[in-house]
Amino acid sequence: MQIDIVQATQNDCHNLSVLTGELLHEIMDTIGIQAFNFDQKATEVKAQELFSKDLYFVFIAKDRGEAIGFISLYESYALYAEGAYGTIPELYVKKQYRSLEIGKKLLDKAKEFASSKHWKRLEVTTPPLPEFERTLSFYEDNHFEISGGRKLKTDIKTF
Repeated sequence: MQIDIVQATQNDCHNLSVLTGELLHEIMDTIGIQAFNFDQKATEVKAQELFSKDLYFVFIAKDRGEAIGFISLYESYALYAEGAYGTIPELYVKKQYRSLEIGKKLLDKAKEFASSKHWKRLEVTTPPLPEFERTLSFYEDNHFEISGGRKLKTDIKTF
């Protein structure tokens, strides 16, 4: 096993969309709710669009060139955070590669990137608990602390 963590480019959008599908299906299978309307091709196109606008930053873990995990980030803004900060919307490692510190390496790369962007903090929301208690423990073990309530959403209809 030879793990490399590299910043993704538009050339990685297909692999990124496949990994995103695995992540979302794992969440939905675990919680038993159709929480996402995943379309692999549409996700690949959206990733290309976000990369082209320099709005979305991704680091991919590769084992001898094969994509096995990723972490994504984007810049957010809030007064409580004293300006710009980073948000981690996705972190995923294929099951057979878990417990090998690949998630930690991805988080370390994200922290390094955050420092280069002069962000004062990174924020992440875990999938629903108690089903993902292990995920919460992973983040706490990597120096994240609970700072608020649950993440809520509402879909906006566009006309």
